Amino acid sequence: MSDINRVVLAYSGGLDTSVILKWLQDVYQCEVVTFTADLGQGEELEPARQKALMAGIKPDNIFIEDLREEFVRDFVFPMFRANAIYEGEYLLGTSIARPLIAKRQIEIAVATHADAVSHGATGKGNDQVRFELGAYALKPDIKIIAPWRQWDLLSREKMLSYAEQHGIPVEMKRGTKSPYSMDANLLHISYEGGVLEDPWNEPEEEMWRWTVSPETAPDKPGYLELSYRHGDIVAIDGEALSPAEVLTQLNKLGGEHGIGRLDLVENRYVGMKSRGCYETPGGTIMLKAHRAMESLTLDREVAHLKDELIPRYASLVYNGYWWSPERKLLQTLIDASQVHVNGTVRVKLYKGNVIVVGRKSDDSLFDMNIATFEDDAGAYDQKDAGGFIKLNALRMRIAAMKGRQ
Repeated sequence: MSDINRVVLAYSGGLDTSVILKWLQDVYQCEVVTFTADLGQGEELEPARQKALMAGIKPDNIFIEDLREEFVRDFVFPMFRANAIYEGEYLLGTSIARPLIAKRQIEIAVATHADAVSHGATGKGNDQVRFELGAYALKPDIKIIAPWRQWDLLSREKMLSYAEQHGIPVEMKRGTKSPYSMDANLLHISYEGGVLEDPWNEPEEEMWRWTVSPETAPDKPGYLELSYRHGDIVAIDGEALSPAEVLTQLNKLGGEHGIGRLDLVENRYVGMKSRGCYETPGGTIMLKAHRAMESLTLDREVAHLKDELIPRYASLVYNGYWWSPERKLLQTLIDASQVHVNGTVRVKLYKGNVIVVGRKSDDSLFDMNIATFEDDAGAYDQKDAGGFIKLNALRMRIAAMKGRQ
């Protein structure tokens, strides 16, 4: 372990990473650099600085950074251009945050001449894979320290004892336990553990933090007009907003109408099934509205090809391959499809539902003269459909004549 002189730790200041910080100092006898990312989790991050200072970290080795705009602009928005959704339901709120954390952690490691990076992900979850695949992709020679795969502090009681033994201040006292393991950023908040470990148990209403229940949501619907440019929302109700401002506003409005709750049993990359609950109000609105915008502006076969690629793209994000060549290649294709995804979508928010009620675009491929049920004045010759149908039926007619039906 003598080859580790300096390590960059992804640090929240909570129990786990506070214990890890001290453990790294003791076991590796190395200098620790702390990195705390503000991705819109809604928590005050300055206490992490004070805790790091109390742990003996030099002021110049404490990095607390506001990454909200970069997170939405360079990670969330590109993912939503793809309409990415994992296993038909999950909007990848935790997954998409990890490649940005890995990127910035590696950049800090390079800037501070660190030999290694460290994280607090357990050996059972997906996050260890996401952090480490990202780190290796961006700096192949980096060393990675994953304490949960090395130490014997495998229970909360052992970690609290370690904290007490080493004088590590923690808010949660022995005998008390947060009922859920939570992760939050500007796209979502997730809940695992506690009563959720039994997939038969309904989540307690008190668990949800961002959304009102659909039953208690306003009886009067809310309307929004979302303006798109190249597949990204650039304005809400005519007001130009930055990417992070867009998502913040949609989270607020969606939460007020009970939008974005999800209760899911998902397949983790490491092989096990897990049950989690998620609140993604803004993302739920974004997905519905983006598909509506594409319905006007994308060619049929382009739209269908994109739909075929969604499961592959979503799995790459979920499994930690954001920095892989195949995800980058898919992104190039997806971004090329978004050149004409411009215009405005009007949605109605009502008691947990996002309902598209209007869409318009100067790049629309919808032609009312052709689509009308009224007289189209010769814009479409209905007699052409007979030959079209007969040719497409040819192989089935041949099979039937040969007795193969």
